[in-house]
Amino acid sequence: MTTSMSRRHLFVTGGAAAAVLATTGLPSPAAAAPPVRRGGADFVLAWNRELLATVRTPGLQPATVHATRSFALLHAAMHDAVVATTGTGRPYLFTVDVPRSADPEAAAAQAGHDVLAALYPARAGEFANLLAGQLTRVHPAGRAAGVRAGGLVARLLLGLRANDGSAAVPPAIPPGTAPGQYRPAPPAFAPAAFTHWAAVTPFVLDHAGQFRPGAYPALTGARYAQALNEVAAAGQDTSTTRTANETEQARFWAAPIWNYWNEIAQSVVGGSHAGLLVAARVFARLNLAFADAVIAFYEAKYHYRIWRPITAIRLAGDDGNPATDAVADWSSLAATPADPAYPGAHSVVSQAGSVVLRQEFGPRWPLAVTSEALPGVVRRFTTFQDAADEAGLSRIVAGVHTRIDHEAGRQLGLDVAAFVLRS
Repeated sequence: MTTSMSRRHLFVTGGAAAAVLATTGLPSPAAAAPPVRRGGADFVLAWNRELLATVRTPGLQPATVHATRSFALLHAAMHDAVVATTGTGRPYLFTVDVPRSADPEAAAAQAGHDVLAALYPARAGEFANLLAGQLTRVHPAGRAAGVRAGGLVARLLLGLRANDGSAAVPPAIPPGTAPGQYRPAPPAFAPAAFTHWAAVTPFVLDHAGQFRPGAYPALTGARYAQALNEVAAAGQDTSTTRTANETEQARFWAAPIWNYWNEIAQSVVGGSHAGLLVAARVFARLNLAFADAVIAFYEAKYHYRIWRPITAIRLAGDDGNPATDAVADWSSLAATPADPAYPGAHSVVSQAGSVVLRQEFGPRWPLAVTSEALPGVVRRFTTFQDAADEAGLSRIVAGVHTRIDHEAGRQLGLDVAAFVLRS
């Protein structure tokens, strides 16, 4: 069982290196800090764009470290630095007492820089240039104190997460042999990925299996047959039942799903004219939810180890269900990810993203979503939930998940996000 680090709030006085464990995450005693500025959201947005560019650059993201960890570290640090320097809000990880003169924008910028420079030293030059440009916009009177505050929060956070299990070597898991059991999927038959991620310490959840979905339905039942037959028809590479719009959906949402939702959040936060504190809070909540959702869904995936549709359909003659038919050469529209099916990752993350953004901005918001997997295409939605539903369901018509995976994923994303918002 893993235990959340975020429940332990560190109270640090005067920027000292020593830290004493406190029992609550109450606001910093620097309550007389200057009022929160209305501007400043672009400080947060710029560092989020910088991280998106980094994880999209081949070779920069370690293959066995999930990118959602980096997003959570970045935005938790920026958020807690802003809270410390404004005396407003509740930190997720640290209550830091800093001089009242410390500038919140300088603190956010320095925290963002220090986290990313530690995680991706190959891009140190780009990060330094962004930081220098942001600090020139900060009033000199509070710049130095803000820089020290942001640097302190980043250092403490990186230290706290240094042994969180993310650096472990992923253990190999034996392929399943019985009906329903996961095994590497054709055509690549790649070994299972992120087999260690369930043991990574959550940021906010009490433990990785806190909201584990219920047991997978019986392979011999009607629900399983209906779900498998749906993906067999709509998700096949040569499907004649899948519409042109569904094919576009499958291809549109094929990239890392947390990237889409960070892009969506950038558009919404920018369009709302939010200030620094709101922007920091939204991105921290969003990415802490994503990081813990990924830990949670890998815990569930490797607990149940359910086979993927391509395996299930090709071996349907062995599942004991007369309502399913084996198709030995069946192939999916999209490449099957190298991990078990249940629950669906897109559904987990998208539901979490919808819940967090709905909490801050209400259910209805005009969204124009773009895709790194299908450049030049824009898909439009009127609610966050509509976008989340399409992203999750797209994996059925892509041929890599069933509706059972989607429904369990939606519930897990809802549970994780609600817990983060309450914390």
